[in-house]
Amino acid sequence: MDNSTSVSVNKVPMGQKIAFGLGMLANQMFPAALGIFMVVLVEDLHFPGWMWGILFFLPRIFDAFVDPIMGFITDNTRSIWGRRRQYVFVGAIVMGISFIAMWQLHRENSINFNFVYFLLWSFVFYLGLSVFSVPYVAMGYEMSDDFHERTSIMAISQFIGQWAWVIAPWFWVIMYDKGWFPNADTATRTLAIFVGVACMILAMVPAIFIKSKSTKDESSFAPLTFGTIGGSLKEILKSFKEAFKNSSFVKLCMATFFIFNAFNTVAGFTFFIVVYYLFNGNTEAAGIWPTLFGSVGALATTFIVIPIVARMSKKMGKKKAFLLSQSISIFGYILLWFLFIPGKPYMFLFALPFFSFGIGSLFTLMMSMTADVCDLDELENGKRREGIFGAIYWWMVKFGFAIAGLLTGIIMSIVGFHAGAETQAEGAVTGLRLFFSGIPIAGTLIAIFVMRNYDLNEEKANQIKEALKKRKGEL
Repeated sequence: MDNSTSVSVNKVPMGQKIAFGLGMLANQMFPAALGIFMVVLVEDLHFPGWMWGILFFLPRIFDAFVDPIMGFITDNTRSIWGRRRQYVFVGAIVMGISFIAMWQLHRENSINFNFVYFLLWSFVFYLGLSVFSVPYVAMGYEMSDDFHERTSIMAISQFIGQWAWVIAPWFWVIMYDKGWFPNADTATRTLAIFVGVACMILAMVPAIFIKSKSTKDESSFAPLTFGTIGGSLKEILKSFKEAFKNSSFVKLCMATFFIFNAFNTVAGFTFFIVVYYLFNGNTEAAGIWPTLFGSVGALATTFIVIPIVARMSKKMGKKKAFLLSQSISIFGYILLWFLFIPGKPYMFLFALPFFSFGIGSLFTLMMSMTADVCDLDELENGKRREGIFGAIYWWMVKFGFAIAGLLTGIIMSIVGFHAGAETQAEGAVTGLRLFFSGIPIAGTLIAIFVMRNYDLNEEKANQIKEALKKRKGEL
């Protein structure tokens, strides 16, 4: 069976790439802002570490469960707008409204009330995120069938998306500057409105401007309805099994799982290490240094890492570019251990370009490689399933991210770190620093080991493309 609806395109117009990239800016700004704002829950609203861990864990588990269902729905949608655009548009609205609502927290309310309120709105937000992100990512996979053009699309989208990580750290400055707001939770309530509205508009751009063709008369699709839900769930499970039989795809998922989620396990420690190790717990003295860590790192990713990785990929192939980039990031994590120096906070800036190669290269290359895997899946199974493969890939990411959030709280408890305390237990901050460098290094080494035998190279990808063209009678 051949139910391909993708357009065979080699070169994609720059306007289409930018439209996709603006969606990526929204897709990354939401989690970037969320990561900054989450500090307020502990530092200002006094949530205990276990609550913080649950708020990271449960909504993301829900999100990871919804993603594969959304992938099946978008792959099998019959519509004059195609398979993706309408979901991207609706998901953008739900994300924007719910993000604003969930941050309307007041310290006058009890911790338990704020906890339950935030948790419930988080479920709505992550539902909107699934409705938006799964078809949005699938859009990117099907924009081109060219091996290198796919990397170009993802590089441009990541270049634009990285500005979220340049901008978001400056929220720390606004949140803790008394000249802006009386306290950080008041700042967060206001900033959430600006972030929610701006990102909602950005997320709508791909739905409005990226081309798609009608699937209204596509007879091979099996839309999910109440009458077909049993068969559809079986098909989703079947798709899972087929996806995990694809060894190339499994390697991409595993490598991303270990790199991204090792990073996210300790990412929340950055603020605390800068404030409590470099500035002895004085938030005001720390000033913009926590902000500079994230912002300068994102700038390095945007202007150094992504262009270099795109060029490396074209010269040496995606796999070798990945292995080299991740090796450079390990060097960066080692440097951070030595360059966090009390009294000399500027020293850690020298490690950031190396450190940034890890996450900076990850999705530029992995999203491009997943598009190649979708071609292989079509050749082997006769189906075009960008939505399912994208959903499963991000399911692994989000499931790991949920675990990472839970581990963050556990690690803080293990080392005896208590945010907001005037003094910390002996060894608590050192413990955070050990985990901050050690966990990402371990995760990256495992990912490099997993990817050492990845074999879906340019030659094989072109052979798959030619075989698909023959099957469709295009040759």
